[in-house]
Amino acid sequence: MIARHVETSGIATLCLSSALDIIKSVNPPRSAFLDYPLGHTSGKLNDPQIQREILFEAMKAFSEITTPGTIKMLPFEWEKDDSWKDTAVKKGDDRLTRDETPQYQYEEDRIIAESPL
Repeated sequence: MIARHVETSGIATLCLSSALDIIKSVNPPRSAFLDYPLGHTSGKLNDPQIQREILFEAMKAFSEITTPGTIKMLPFEWEKDDSWKDTAVKKGDDRLTRDETPQYQYEEDRIIAESPL
């Protein structure tokens, strides 16, 4: 929602996220999704080459996204398969159960998120 406010001032924003359900629910003006573990949105620790590639690819969204609310899916993979997702859950993911229904802390947040850009 901060991104929407900044955009009304004429400053382009980009939300980089590894939580697709959250980024869909808050509907920022433009965003890029990276299917990486939470907390690693800009890449693996001590891997500046891939970190740079991720950021360069994400930054392209400023010129590629022309429809507000579009999510650019970044092509990078954490591992060659998705087994890391099972490991992440087994290590004690204690977040609340999630579903595809957007959840908001306040009704005002829902109204802002659902309003047209």
